Amino acid sequence: MASPKIAIFFYSTYGTNHSVALEAKAAAEAAGAEVRLAKIPETAPQSVIDGQDAWKAQQERAADIPEATPDDVEWADGLWFSGPVRFGGQSSQVRAFIDTLGGLWGTGILVNKTITATTSAQNPNGGVENTLMNLYHAAMHWGAIPVVPGYSDEVKFEDGGNAYGYSMVGGNDLTDVQKRSIAHQSKRLVEITAKINS
Repeated sequence: MASPKIAIFFYSTYGTNHSVALEAKAAAEAAGAEVRLAKIPETAPQSVIDGQDAWKAQQERAADIPEATPDDVEWADGLWFSGPVRFGGQSSQVRAFIDTLGGLWGTGILVNKTITATTSAQNPNGGVENTLMNLYHAAMHWGAIPVVPGYSDEVKFEDGGNAYGYSMVGGNDLTDVQKRSIAHQSKRLVEITAKINS
């Protein structure tokens, strides 16, 4: 059986979701997947980004990572999305990228692709569950299959317990528990994707 192909998409204003995506990539590769890492395109004006040192620094850190395209979604068997909460939902950048996938949806090629997601917010109750559920709502319209961590590993009782996908308060370095949680979710995506595609 061929290795499952996993596309990891992230949008990161200050670096949190970029760090999560790198952990997810390492874990997926360790689990035997072929992985593409891509950043979701920026939609904010450059003048706004230039006015915030931390935002500009993150843009520079991710400069060498290719931008996500619908071709990456078509290529993949499984999808990982990571992006921040904005006012209780997905950031406009993530939503804009999802809105480019109508053509693929129309062909039926998104049916039976697996999908999982992670997010971050300014505080633990900043809308993380709603943001993940909203992403899965879109995926269900595609006929894709959400692969959530649930409480399938003890780490979920240590990491804050978001059953829909890993979530964290942004702006902090990842702890060992957080890295284990991300790795578990990534490995689970690879394993379920492999089973579906066997």
